Amino acid sequence: MTADTSTRYREFKMPDVGEGLTEAEILKWYVQPGDSVVDGQVVCEVETAKAAVELPIPYNGVVHELRFEEGTTVDVGASIISVDVAPGSAEPAPAAVAPVVAEEPAEPAEPAGRTPVLVGYGVAEASTKRRARRGAPGASVPEQATAAETAGAAIQAEMNGHAAPTVSAPARSRPLAKPPVRKLAKDLGVDLATITPTGPGGIITREDVHAATAPATATEPAVAPAPAAVAPAPVAEAAAAQAVGVATGRETRIPIKGVRKATAAAMVGSAFTAPHVTEFITVDVTRTMKLVEELKSDKDMAGLRVNPLLLVVKALLVAIKRNPEVNAAWDEANQEIVLKHYVNLGIAAATPRGLIVPNIKDAHDKTLPQLAVALGELVSTAREGKTTPAAMQGGTVTITNVGVFGVDTGTPILNPGESAILAVGAIKLQPWVHKGQVKPRQVTTLALSFDHRLVDGALGSQVLADIAAILEQPKRLITWG
Repeated sequence: MTADTSTRYREFKMPDVGEGLTEAEILKWYVQPGDSVVDGQVVCEVETAKAAVELPIPYNGVVHELRFEEGTTVDVGASIISVDVAPGSAEPAPAAVAPVVAEEPAEPAEPAGRTPVLVGYGVAEASTKRRARRGAPGASVPEQATAAETAGAAIQAEMNGHAAPTVSAPARSRPLAKPPVRKLAKDLGVDLATITPTGPGGIITREDVHAATAPATATEPAVAPAPAAVAPAPVAEAAAAQAVGVATGRETRIPIKGVRKATAAAMVGSAFTAPHVTEFITVDVTRTMKLVEELKSDKDMAGLRVNPLLLVVKALLVAIKRNPEVNAAWDEANQEIVLKHYVNLGIAAATPRGLIVPNIKDAHDKTLPQLAVALGELVSTAREGKTTPAAMQGGTVTITNVGVFGVDTGTPILNPGESAILAVGAIKLQPWVHKGQVKPRQVTTLALSFDHRLVDGALGSQVLADIAAILEQPKRLITWG
């Protein structure tokens, strides 16, 4: 019995994975057309303006089509993958095709005004022909590009060709390459159609892609390029480079999106909304460093990551306890100052996708071992790119450890909605006057930026002085804590 096509193919739409975000970028597909999937299986990883998130499919079946390429930014609610939930029925499943940048129409009519397929992507049949269009059974007409709406799309359309609706010439056949090779070609800005394959069965290899980029770096090409390989016009070339983030001449253009875009908007908003004040203090932390070494051998801290940052975190929490007014937020809409009776402590983390600030929830209630566990989990999760949007919501104050880069200090910008941020500089052995004599001591510089609408100079200075006093004499963690 033939399954009803209206119920046979289920569409999985881009969900709102980040509390009201309107779009997400597809970072990686874990499945391809023809793969079997089960309910709950992760099929792709997407990046919102806040974090990278893995998406599970809610159906059992066989992947019918991927609607978008890796690297494409998709609106929430758009169909990103279709699944054949009744495989094996009379109607044959279409051959695997390259994902397109626009959704297939629901009606079985020939689509009009479709966006061109991204250059060098998609899996072809052994005949290297694309599957027949819907509504045209048995047709062998390749997908065509419409009039390019942008310069980047124009280049892609030009590379794919604007042939009449007939079978493409061999020179325009879709090249054969495995997904990792296609991804490499995309990252390097190489059109797979221009590469001569050396792999078995005419498959393009990674070495072929790298070899294709080599002539671009040579001073003079050994052989004049063929007309088909002529570089596009400067304007079109720049647009194409911006689409994939590759070098053109003496510049490289990288699309602003995802975490980088969100961070930039947040920092601009913070810098021009909250009046920043930054104060500095240099402090002898020799005793703190000795305490760190003692804690490393303490059985209660066994298996935990103990470092100076852990004690800086505890010092800041004690300082906030002594000066609770610093832990607040400015409510512009209601013209109110909101005092927080809890501390969600943000830790700025540099990741390959940009700066993120996940926070330790209710850090004020945690013991030192619990803080060590929370810090370790926060850092490892951030490095793996698995930080969730929820982990970055609701922060009250933040610490940024610029010392890990060998930097003495800086003037950090407030995380939006927070009242203060502490920068910790590198801890270095320096000459220091100790008990009336110049001795080598472990010294660091702290910088505290705060919102002057909420925190006046006296309060900010007291908080910074308390942090420094604790790090200079860590026994104050007991007497003050």
